[in-house]
Amino acid sequence: MTTSDSLPTEQASPGGRRFEPDLRAMTRINLRPIASPMPLGFYAVAIASVMIATLQLGLFPPDAGRAVALTIVPAFVLQLIVGIVAFGARDVIAATLMACFSGMWLASALVLALDAPGGGAVLGVLNLVFALFAVLMASVARPKRALWLVLVVAVPRFAVAAAANLTDITWLAIASGVLGLLLAAVAMYAAFALMLEDMRGHEVLPIGRSGPAHHAVEGDLAVQLRNLERQAGVRRTL
Repeated sequence: MTTSDSLPTEQASPGGRRFEPDLRAMTRINLRPIASPMPLGFYAVAIASVMIATLQLGLFPPDAGRAVALTIVPAFVLQLIVGIVAFGARDVIAATLMACFSGMWLASALVLALDAPGGGAVLGVLNLVFALFAVLMASVARPKRALWLVLVVAVPRFAVAAAANLTDITWLAIASGVLGLLLAAVAMYAAFALMLEDMRGHEVLPIGRSGPAHHAVEGDLAVQLRNLERQAGVRRTL
């Protein structure tokens, strides 16, 4: 059987076993540049955090829960979009965080809007689980310093919110609101710093990237393509 010289064929080892030929020479990888979705994701975190914190601090009337719920629904939509785009950009840490934040806002909005019985306790457990999730994410996200700082503030914010929901103690709700405003401030700074960096092509406000995150921004194309064959979307399985 004859084959074209341009097409590699299966080869046999001395033991008779057949294996696939080396396909690297004929492999082409097309990259589709996209704008970074992270500023949008951090702005959505900031806005939703401010609305919930304001409610916890008692700055809205007691019956404003449904109105607040309606204002944080857009954060669910926006962060879901950010998560999807981040998966397409092969950033699993950012994508996972934004998608989980999206689900968190949706659950909170539904409980507030429907005023479901036992909603406070349910949100308490949800906030506690999210705080544990944020701890795990922070443990691997340190090189991505802007994202890591948001997580560092998110951990106590959601932990205190969980305690406030489960105990219904007023001062814990106020503390959660204050931490929510702090989370919003950190997220707003991260969003603005990343947006300036993308617009000007270099770091303007300090972000503090290190390791792979630093090389991804400061390195040349050869650095970007290093170990590409082992990344999700290129390798055969996840």
